Amino acid sequence: MPTKVSSLAVAALAAASLFGSSAAAPLALGSAASFEAELVKSDTVDSSAPQLNITYSSNYTEHLPRTLILATGGTIAGVSASDTDSTTYTAGVVGVEELVVAVPQLLNVSNIDGMQVSNVGSESITDAMALSLTKLVNNALCASNASYDAVVITHGTDTLEETAFFLDATVQCDKPVVVVGAMRPSTAVSADGPNNLLQAVTTAVAPEARERGTLIVMNDRICQAYFCQKANSNTVDTFESPEPGFIGGLLSDKPFFYSSASTPTFKRVYDLRNVSSLPPVEVLYGYQGTDLGLLDAAVERGAKGFVIAGTGAGSLSDTGAVNAAAVVDNGVPVVRSSKINVGFTVPSSLYPNTIAAGSLNPVKARRLLQILLALGKSPKEVKQAFEEPLQSYLTLDIKKYY
Repeated sequence: MPTKVSSLAVAALAAASLFGSSAAAPLALGSAASFEAELVKSDTVDSSAPQLNITYSSNYTEHLPRTLILATGGTIAGVSASDTDSTTYTAGVVGVEELVVAVPQLLNVSNIDGMQVSNVGSESITDAMALSLTKLVNNALCASNASYDAVVITHGTDTLEETAFFLDATVQCDKPVVVVGAMRPSTAVSADGPNNLLQAVTTAVAPEARERGTLIVMNDRICQAYFCQKANSNTVDTFESPEPGFIGGLLSDKPFFYSSASTPTFKRVYDLRNVSSLPPVEVLYGYQGTDLGLLDAAVERGAKGFVIAGTGAGSLSDTGAVNAAAVVDNGVPVVRSSKINVGFTVPSSLYPNTIAAGSLNPVKARRLLQILLALGKSPKEVKQAFEEPLQSYLTLDIKKYY
C-alpha cells in the first residue's frame, strides 16, 4: 500500500477550487530534473522500481475499484491567459490534485490516488522518464502486493503515442493502462480535458478493458496503443488508428468495445525491470537525395542505433543506402520505417543490412529498438524481433493448408 500524503474529502476540495482557496493548489514538480529526483527506490516490491509517492488520495469508498492517476503534464494540465487560446498556452501547469478535483464524477466510478510524476510538455519527456514510468506502472499493477486495479496517465498529446506504445511493450500484466490527454488547455472554453479524464478512468475500470494492452482514450474513442497515432495538430479528434480502426468508444461516458479482447499480431512484451537506462537512438528524416551523412556525426555523439523515416515504404537514396550499410558494418543497427502514416516497411534485398520496421512508424520503431538494445539483444536478435512476425506472413505457402 502506498503512503498517502493527503487524504482530502472531494467535496471540500471542490469547494476550495471553486472559491479560489489555496487548499486546492496543484502539487506540481515542474521539471524533468525534479521528476527524476523524486523517484525513490522501493525496498518492498522491486529494488529497481520507483516507489509510489502519492500526492493526492480521495476518500475511500468500498465496492469501487482503485485507480492510480499518474500526471505528467501536457495540454490537459495547461493554462492560457485567454479562454479562447488553444495554440500559445503553457503546458504542464495544473497539478494532479486540481485535475481530479475538477471532475468530481470520477469518484462515482473509482477510488482515486494521484501522483505528480512531472509537469512538462510531452516533447520534454526523457528516456529516463519513460523508463521510470513503466516501472511505476508495473509496481502499481503487476507486483505481488499491487493494490491498484488500473492506471491512468495524463500526458501531452504531442508524444503521447510514444509513451503509450512503450508501456504497451513493457507492462507485465493484463490490468488496464490508459493514457489520456487533451487538445485544449484547462482554461479554454469547452476544454476537453475533464471529460477525457472521466472517460479514461471509466474505461480503465471496465472489466472489458482487461487483456487489451495499453489504451488511448480521448474524444469518445478507444484505441490500442500499438496502432494509435496523432493525426491532427489542432482538432480535438486528433488520434486515429488507420488500419485496424478504433476498438471501442463511449456513449454517455460509458465504454463499449466492438469485439472481445485481442492482442495485435506483431506485438511482443519485454521485461525492463532490471534495465537502468535506455540507449540513445536517433531518428533521421528521409527526403529527395538525402545521403544520411548525419549518421556518422550521431554515432560520434553516442547514438547506439538509428531509425530512418524513409520515403514511401522505407526507401533510401543510393547514397543513403551506402552510408546506412557502413554504419551497420560498424555494429550500429539501422531500422527502416516510413514517414508515411499508413503501410508497412518490409525486408528488402536493396537494403540487406538494414532492419524493416513492419507496421511501426518511426517513433514507435525507435522505442522498440531502444528496448531491444537495453536488453542486450544481438544484431541478429534485433532483426528477428522486428522482422520475423511479418516474415511469417510474407512467406506463407497457402497450398500446404489445402
